[in-house]
Amino acid sequence: MSALDPAVSGVPSMPTRNRSLMSNSDPKSSLKPDTKLAHLGREPRSFHGFVNPPVVHASTVLYPDVESMRPGGQKYSYARRGNPTTDSLEEALCELEGAAGVKLTNSGLNAVALAVLSCVKSGDHILITDTAYHPTRHFADTVLPKFGVSVDYYDPLMGVGIKSLFRPNTTAVFTEAPGSLTFEMQDIPAIAEAAHDIGATVLMDNTWATPLFCQPISLGVDLAIQAGTKYIVGHSDAMLGTVAASERAWEALDEYYGAIGGHVAPDDVFLGLRGLRTMSVRLERHQRNTHAVLNWLKDQPAVANISYPALPSDPGYEIWKRDFSGSTGLCAFDFADGTTNEQSNAFLNALNLFGLGYSWGGFESLAIPVKLKGSRSATQFDEKRRSVRLHIGLEDPEDLITDIGQALNKAFD
Repeated sequence: MSALDPAVSGVPSMPTRNRSLMSNSDPKSSLKPDTKLAHLGREPRSFHGFVNPPVVHASTVLYPDVESMRPGGQKYSYARRGNPTTDSLEEALCELEGAAGVKLTNSGLNAVALAVLSCVKSGDHILITDTAYHPTRHFADTVLPKFGVSVDYYDPLMGVGIKSLFRPNTTAVFTEAPGSLTFEMQDIPAIAEAAHDIGATVLMDNTWATPLFCQPISLGVDLAIQAGTKYIVGHSDAMLGTVAASERAWEALDEYYGAIGGHVAPDDVFLGLRGLRTMSVRLERHQRNTHAVLNWLKDQPAVANISYPALPSDPGYEIWKRDFSGSTGLCAFDFADGTTNEQSNAFLNALNLFGLGYSWGGFESLAIPVKLKGSRSATQFDEKRRSVRLHIGLEDPEDLITDIGQALNKAFD
């Protein structure tokens, strides 16, 4: 295997947008991403000089007079439609995403559901990458049919060939890069161009990269989705989802969100704002640690293959290098042929610094066995193949390597 690309470092310049606290005439609009993360979405002068926006717990908003009760008569009308806390995070993310607008949800899966339902209706057809996050598949398989929406799953490597799957009623294409558990990279610009040719909306789950390392809207995506629970919050202590919309998709998303009563608790939003301030620093550390761990892991006899798009030997490396500016802490590896289920389990059970948990994006390292359910990838994986997904946290990489090494020794000695 090749070593990880040593040239990957830093974060890209962020595009600007129209619906932001920062206009093109504002000198802040030319600031670098790290500076934006520290300053976006907060106005200390509006809150008696306090550095962080307050956590606004509210439902009812009072009006000074009847005239101000007309639509648009004052900034806030009812807390479900936003308050200073939620506005702060939405405005910050809007700038980072290069979006026309952002909506917050109470989980990543809820963000997926919101985005999809904002652009499909009864009688429509949606294409979803076959390597999508399993709860996304469950939503598509169990909820969308009840709304009269038909679903087909497609090979994530199709690229422009996805045209062959379009129907007269195809109105949306859902992408995820890299793919959940198996880390395939999709050619998002090619898919977006093909989908837009028939007027379809393009969605992308961008949780792995965040808008610091990939800006889906600049690649042609209409609705960029994140499980903010992961790298935005960053501390494994709050649930959050985000949907960023292009100009083309913003009106429908905004209308649908209001119609279904979308709202997020201000305490969780505040934790998202807290996490946003250090996200760049954390991602830099996640990236560096992951490179160190995988450069060691690739040479271990018990390991047959590593799935991580920033690895030059990875099949998706060229697309990753073209469309992404960095990599994060989520990866996977396959054990060598002949590894038993007992050995794989023994490895996981022997880990000390890696918790066994299904989430990721927090400060801690995690590990889970890879279990593919009902996807194209599941049919391509040999039944005897044993794989593990790792999230490389913020610990010292030498300690993580030592922990993996002792676990491999216990499982394979």
